[in-house]
Amino acid sequence: MKHVIVGGCGFTGRHLRSRLRERGEEVLVVDLPRAIAAAGLGTQDAWPADLEDPAAVASIPVEEDDVVHHLAARQFHGAVPRRRRLSWFAAVNVAGTERLLERMLQVGCLRLIFFSTDMVYGAPQQLPVPTDHPRQPLGPYGASKRRAEDLCSDFRSRGLAVTIFRPRLIVGPGRLGVLAKLFTLIERGWPVPLIGDGTNHFQMVSVFDCVSAIEAALVQGVPNGAFNLGSLDPPTVRELLERLIVAGASRSRLVALPARPVKAALRVFDDAGLPLLYREQFAIADVDFVVDVSETVAGLGWRPIHDDADMLAAAFAEYRAGLELGR
Repeated sequence: MKHVIVGGCGFTGRHLRSRLRERGEEVLVVDLPRAIAAAGLGTQDAWPADLEDPAAVASIPVEEDDVVHHLAARQFHGAVPRRRRLSWFAAVNVAGTERLLERMLQVGCLRLIFFSTDMVYGAPQQLPVPTDHPRQPLGPYGASKRRAEDLCSDFRSRGLAVTIFRPRLIVGPGRLGVLAKLFTLIERGWPVPLIGDGTNHFQMVSVFDCVSAIEAALVQGVPNGAFNLGSLDPPTVRELLERLIVAGASRSRLVALPARPVKAALRVFDDAGLPLLYREQFAIADVDFVVDVSETVAGLGWRPIHDDADMLAAAFAEYRAGLELGR
């Protein structure tokens, strides 16, 4: 048996492959050729494949006894197009997922761990958000992941066991993405704008807790079901950022801005193809968003151990170290 990590060069994938190799497991990374080259992986450790390419997916050397970890996705970083975003996300997140599922069935590989997103829920209608919360995404990324989840459900009826994880914002050393803008402001000591007054709770989850959840799912035999991933007792946004500013010895200060006009302005920039944030990000920036992890704790025997502020500080410290190396 081997672990096939599709998207294994990404943030969570790198940590997962490191942990599995620590345990002495056989690991094969599947990712884009340029990602594999940048990671310095050899032919013994990696297999190049683009999920948009049917022939490439059909060639992935997955075998009957393997476990597939599907972490690959188009997300809100990189060259997101101004128009037809739904089809752009769906080309990988939906069509690519279906190709991978078909490849697994073709060879009789029946165990899949799939990373979805909390964005399938849309705006919370109850707190904490349970896994049976209505799935009403606010934009194309969440919509593509909802469709991918539906595919996973369909393939369960064809014999696959699929564990679906819905993580909050994944944070830890080496994580940038949307955080890069925040870290730049704090590093330079510039004001940090808040959408709203910052009294809402915005939960995150450590990449290390994500990896431990995967391990827990493996112990449980890759159970069918959806599981939320998030931290326990997340602080308010204001508390979280104040702690980060102190930890970074920064001169930055928080500036609360009225949510409604700020969101309207961000929507204008997004519509113009110059997004400062995307709708799925800014629409929930001033609301409480905490997922219920009790089902994950009970069903998988998993418990998150990392604190939001500490993991954000660790990500910022690595960001700052990278700046120092580049000077």
